[in-house]
This record gives sequence, structure tokens and C-alpha cells, in this order.
Amino acid sequence: MNDESLTPENTPPAQASEPTPSKPHIMVTRASMMWVATATGLLVFVLLITFILQNQESVTLHYFGLNGTVSVGVGLFIGAVGGGIIVAIAGTARIIQLRTRARRTQPKL
Repeated sequence: MNDESLTPENTPPAQASEPTPSKPHIMVTRASMMWVATATGLLVFVLLITFILQNQESVTLHYFGLNGTVSVGVGLFIGAVGGGIIVAIAGTARIIQLRTRARRTQPKL
């Protein structure tokens, strides 16, 4: 090819491209989000129940002078719930801190 083949007179006309079909708009509603959350929660509960039932060996727990015997699954579940409570308390404290800072820096009308 030479440079003459690239001149506008020698270039073929641009082919009209067909418009790409747009994806259908799927509407996300609160009810659909609630349905997904409920189904996910039920799946987690089924897995949790299965875990507890498969771990029935007894263990002795000692906590600040309290002693008790529970199954391994229940003991781990209690530990997980305790950890979740600690995370929820820390998250709540942080949210309160951020809201207080936002109120202080917000201009008064």
C-alpha cells in the first residue's frame, strides 16, 4: 500500500453499525432486598445448625470463675455471638463519634 490509498477519496464509506441492544432495566425494590436477605439468613442458620449438630463433644468452659460444660458447637457459637456484640459496640461508638464531629463542623443557619 502506498500513501495515496489512505486519502479520503480512496477510503471506503464507514459502515453503519447497528445500535447495540440495551440491557433490560431490572428494578431493585426493598421487598426484593428483603427476600434475598431472608433467604441468605435461612441458609446461614441451616449451616449453623448443621455445625452445632456435628460438634456434640462436651467441653468445660471457664470464664471469670464460672464453670460449665457445653458442646463444642454451642461453645463456639457463644464465642461468635460475643465477638459480634463487641464489634457492634465498637461500630456504634464510631458512628456516634462521626455524627458528633459532623454536627460540630456543619455550618449553622
